[in-house]
Amino acid sequence: MAFSELYRLAAAALAVSVLAGADAARAEDQPDDRPLGVVELFTSQGCNSCPPADELFAELAAKPDLVALSYHVDYWDYLGWRDTLSRKENTERQFEYMRAFNNRSVYTPQAVINGRIHVNGASRPEVDGALDSMAKAGEGMQVGIRISHTNDGVVIDAGRAAGGASNKLAHVVVVYFDAPKTVTINRGENGGRRLTYWNAVSDIQTAGMWHGEAKRYELPMSEIAKKDGCAVLLQSVDKEGLPGPILGAALIRKPAH
Repeated sequence: MAFSELYRLAAAALAVSVLAGADAARAEDQPDDRPLGVVELFTSQGCNSCPPADELFAELAAKPDLVALSYHVDYWDYLGWRDTLSRKENTERQFEYMRAFNNRSVYTPQAVINGRIHVNGASRPEVDGALDSMAKAGEGMQVGIRISHTNDGVVIDAGRAAGGASNKLAHVVVVYFDAPKTVTINRGENGGRRLTYWNAVSDIQTAGMWHGEAKRYELPMSEIAKKDGCAVLLQSVDKEGLPGPILGAALIRKPAH
């Protein structure tokens, strides 16, 4: 299933309202805390090269200035252990990145940084270096994303593109993830190990389209409440619907009760 088709199907299942007019226009003037960047790790419980990357990722997930998401893939399951957190949609997302990067194959552990490049997810110098160099080059989070709460929903305010709107096109992507989980692996290349996984992606949906102008989107709290955690990515797409640079990102935090 193509990246764009996955989002279209998910959109049909997500109740979203888009609020236009003056309220949306004011979104660009509202304060936002832009993260340093987004790290998407593609990993597997059945890959013996992945535990070092998962350990590094745990540190990244704890950083308040990063949005870190872990996508467990299923193509190593044949080695003797079925990844308990894997989803075919995660594998499909990695293959879409492969096409976007004009690569011939996928691998684990792969870390995609800001939707722009990929590096060895187990290499701290490569991950940190990519984040720092992108921030200096203006390839970090260029659009502010502000999250606020209403009585029964979550409001996402996406800011205006720098220099004004043009032909920019992006999806407002909602990525749900699990709370940290410790898994005992009984078979396969990591058999006998007990590993903890952070921010394992459990669902990907879309909240709408963004064309470079400030815009507001609303999600029902009932959807957010079902999940352990949630992130919003403002991700550009090309004419074929392949994922491109991530322009903005934020974590949705559940209100304290």
